[in-house]
Amino acid sequence: MTDDPAGCPAHPVPAGPELFTREFIADPYPAYAHLRKHAPVHRTTLPSGVEAWLVTRYADARQALADQRLSKDPRRSEAAWKQGKVGVPGEQRSGVGAHLLNLDPPDHTRLRRLVSKAFTPRRAEEFRPRVQALTDRLLDDFARTGEADLIHDFAFPLPIYAICDLLGVPEEDQADFRTWAGMMIRHGSGPRGGVARAVRHMRTYLAELIHRKRATLTDADDDLISGLIRASDHGEHLTEDEAAAMAFILLFAGFETTVNLIGNGLLTLLTHDRERLALRADPELLAPTVEELLRYDGPVEVATWRFSTTELEIGGTRIPAGEPVLVVLAAADRDPRRFPAPDLLDPARADNQHLAFGHGIHYCIGAPLARLEGQIAIGTLLRRLPDVRLALPADELRWRGGLIMRGLQRLPVTFAPETDGREAGGPEGG
Repeated sequence: MTDDPAGCPAHPVPAGPELFTREFIADPYPAYAHLRKHAPVHRTTLPSGVEAWLVTRYADARQALADQRLSKDPRRSEAAWKQGKVGVPGEQRSGVGAHLLNLDPPDHTRLRRLVSKAFTPRRAEEFRPRVQALTDRLLDDFARTGEADLIHDFAFPLPIYAICDLLGVPEEDQADFRTWAGMMIRHGSGPRGGVARAVRHMRTYLAELIHRKRATLTDADDDLISGLIRASDHGEHLTEDEAAAMAFILLFAGFETTVNLIGNGLLTLLTHDRERLALRADPELLAPTVEELLRYDGPVEVATWRFSTTELEIGGTRIPAGEPVLVVLAAADRDPRRFPAPDLLDPARADNQHLAFGHGIHYCIGAPLARLEGQIAIGTLLRRLPDVRLALPADELRWRGGLIMRGLQRLPVTFAPETDGREAGGPEGG
C-alpha cells in the first residue's frame, strides 16, 4: 500500500496488514481497522494497476455514497484506466449498455423511476411463496444425504432460479442461466474468456426474450420483464436495449449479492453457536439476525466505482478531479464510531443502519428481494437441519478473489440426514 498518498498528512501511514493478499481476501477486517485508524481515506494501487481512493469510515462512506460530485460514469476518469492492466471496471466493460450502476442524474433518475414502477417491494413480498418452494425443493435434494456444499447445492442455485422466475425466464431455459451465472461468479468481473462469453450469451438471450414478450404481451403476464415493458412515466417507456440492460443487471447483481448473503450468513452462524441456537429457538429473531449478518460480513465488500468530477474533500482528505473512489462498505460497517463492539455479532444491535445495500440514489433496488431470500433460506435450513455443522475448520475455507463482492468458493457441511415427516415452510422460513 502507498505510505504517503497525495492529500494525506505528511507523516507516513504506520505499517499494517498488506492489502489484496490471500490472507487479506480471507479476512480483510484487520487491514480495514488499520486504515480506519491511520488512513481513513487512502490512495492505493489496486491489483489491476489502477490507483484509487479507499474510503473506510462510516460517516465518510455515507457521505461519499450520497455525494453527486462522485460520478458513476467511468469516462470521468479515463486517465486512471491507462495505469491499469485491464482498462475500465468490469461492470463498464460488459457490453450490457447503460444501466443504474453506470449512470448519473438525470439519466439515472429517469431509469430508476421507470424500473421502480416494475420492481416494487410489494412484488418482492408477493414472491415469498415461490422462494419458499424453491428453498424446500433444493433442501429436498440433499437433506437425506448427511452432507452438502451449501454454496453449490443451495446458496448458488436458489437466487438464480428465483430471479429467473421473477423475470419470466421459461423453466426450460433456466439451466442455461445457471451455467452462465456459474461462469461469471467463478471468474470474477474481468473481460476475458468465460466471463465475456457468459455475458454475451445472457445479454443476447434477454434481448430476444424481451422482444418476444413485447410482441405477445397480455394483461395476464405478471413477470418482471413484462413489468419493465409496461412501465411508463408521463408517456415515456424503457427502450428494448434499456430493458435488456436492466434485466441483466437485476439478474446478475441481485443473484451474486444473494449468493454471498446466504453463504456468508450461514458461515457466520455456523461459527457462532449461541446466536444460531437463539435463532432456532425464536424465529422472531430472523429479521434482525439477517440485518446483523449483512453488517457483520456482508455480500458486497466495496461499492461499485465512483469518480470525482471536481476536486473535493472526504474526511479531511483532498481528492483531485478525475480520480476513482471506492467506498469500502465492509470497513464502514465495522466502524466503532458508529457500531459499538463492531467485531461482535449482535442480532439485538440497536439502530443497525448498515451500508450493506448502499445509500443515496444508488441504494440497491433489489434489497427487499435479497432480504426475503436470505431470511427464507437461512431460517428454513436451520429449522430442517438443526445440527448442521462445518465439515472442515472455518480458516480452511477459500474465498473468491475480487474487488467488489465477498463470497465463499465452497461451504461444505455435515448433518444428521433428514427423515420423513418434516413440514415445509412455516414462520422459520421467513
